[in-house]
Amino acid sequence: MEFTKLTSPSLKDLFIRELETMILSGKLPIGEKLPPERELAKSMQVSRAVVNSGISELARKGFLTIKPRIGTFVADYRRNGTMDTLISIMNYNGGILRKSDIRSIIEIRIAFDSMAVESCIPKITDDEIAILKGYVKQMDETNSTREISELAFKFYHELAFLSGNTLTPMIFSSFKIPILSLWERFCILHGLESLRKNAATLYHFIEQRDKEKALEWLKTSLNDIIDGSTQIYY
Repeated sequence: MEFTKLTSPSLKDLFIRELETMILSGKLPIGEKLPPERELAKSMQVSRAVVNSGISELARKGFLTIKPRIGTFVADYRRNGTMDTLISIMNYNGGILRKSDIRSIIEIRIAFDSMAVESCIPKITDDEIAILKGYVKQMDETNSTREISELAFKFYHELAFLSGNTLTPMIFSSFKIPILSLWERFCILHGLESLRKNAATLYHFIEQRDKEKALEWLKTSLNDIIDGSTQIYY
């Protein structure tokens, strides 16, 4: 049996985590100007190099805005953030997304998955359908929440790839961590069979090349997570 190597977080990681916590908790409100790097380093007992690289990373993630010769300010991270920002918010909330975040992700999925279905069905080949079928079959054979969530991701990612749009699978991949989190919660609340049914039913309509029914099922099953019987809000 192999065990995962344990590593301690670096001072930079600890610095980033501390500032993220202060920002997300409201202790450092949006618009607040941070102390100079030298002062931060002295206060937090780390080197200026740690502070400088940590601030650069936090700016990249949308938590800070650096204004040369003026200072560093707490940014409106929900307006200017990235997928990394969302993941940091999830970590701060113990891996759980807010209701509004869940709804937003599902609404984006409806748009992108619908586009993928509409694009791929008219041109999908038997070999490509066999790939989707393989994921559905593997989902039917596992009783692991983590594994079935990973397989569901692969199924829908393959669908995005088969759309022929070069950006769609890359955008879908950028949402992998929050999507896996949502599917795992979905399975915990509503059972693995519900996730199997969603993918298997969509696959059936794709196999039949029935674009209208595939789109209808896709939108119905995802909207049901937002407002119906399979909600996953906390």
